[in-house]
Amino acid sequence: MKNAIVFGATSGIGKELTKILIQNNYKVAIIGRRLEKLEALKKEYPEHILIKQNDIQQIDEVEKVFHEIVSEMKTIDLVVQSSGIGFVNADLDFDKENETIQTNVVGVTKLYDLAFHLFKKQQFGHLVGISSIASLRGNKDAPSYFASKAYQKSYLEGLYIKTKTIASKKVFVTDIRPGFVDTAMALGADVFWMVSLEKAVKQIYTAIKKKKRKAYISKRWTLIAWVFKLAPSWLLKKVM
Repeated sequence: MKNAIVFGATSGIGKELTKILIQNNYKVAIIGRRLEKLEALKKEYPEHILIKQNDIQQIDEVEKVFHEIVSEMKTIDLVVQSSGIGFVNADLDFDKENETIQTNVVGVTKLYDLAFHLFKKQQFGHLVGISSIASLRGNKDAPSYFASKAYQKSYLEGLYIKTKTIASKKVFVTDIRPGFVDTAMALGADVFWMVSLEKAVKQIYTAIKKKKRKAYISKRWTLIAWVFKLAPSWLLKKVM
């Protein structure tokens, strides 16, 4: 049986991915802020889940919880970072911007670093970050969210390059870039190309199994990504 850690497992992608991992012979440590949600999931799979309550913004506690899990599980094969927050914030309310940064940048960086150091010590492991199609360009209505996902994308790429320093060549880094998935994180109304949570998570698990460097979810967002990368800023200013 393999061991996995899923941060942000109380709902959405993290919760559903936990279920798929268990169905594929993983024991999973699940982490999130809402203890009652974690306990409800453990009741479904009592023999396969270890729960730890934690808010990823509390970076000292993130490190404490991470090391507790490693101490209990001994080795970790997979770390999935699914925690995230974002707001439609056209008025640039700084409290909302700051909360996004503390979660999606500061907290996530702490977890990425903990995972990388562990995998380097183990000489094996797979880090999976759930970034977003939003990582490709800026946005006027949710600027900090889009910027934080760009940060995650770049950081994951940096860690991927850094794996060349690991002699075993058995440490992998995957950047999952969902488009709009039917969860609470789908910002705004009348969103484009919404995909069901079930379909999204199946594609994410496939990308994990194949140890892909990056994967757009659903796959059709690969086309949109290509357009986003090529479009000049003046054009985005006109149409978005």
